[in-house]
Amino acid sequence: QVQLVESGGGLVQAGGSLRLSCAASGRTFSTYAMGWFRQAPGKERDTVAAISWNGGITYYTDSVKGRFTISRDNAKNTVYLQMNSLKPEDTAVYYCATDSSMAKLRANYAIYYWGKGTLVTVSS
Repeated sequence: QVQLVESGGGLVQAGGSLRLSCAASGRTFSTYAMGWFRQAPGKERDTVAAISWNGGITYYTDSVKGRFTISRDNAKNTVYLQMNSLKPEDTAVYYCATDSSMAKLRANYAIYYWGKGTLVTVSS
């Protein structure tokens, strides 16, 4: 049974920073790609960033490029999302997910393993 547990969300002012963490268990973490997603109120869940099994390939949606950084520590079974220069439009529940296919994470397609999410609120 795969378990993903996000943490690090909270309330921050515009321009501030947060670092999200996602701790994984139940599978060989280091061999799977990981992704961060977000869902704002009334909107669909969208891909924010993804990282390959060894961290060598990363993907970011256009709206977060240059502000967010995804990374992973395979020794700790943890993936991170460093979020800088936060904007009110970044407000959402942030989820992590895992899949053997980074392409599926990028496309947010047929992903089975999800965390329960952590809320990020950016005030203006």
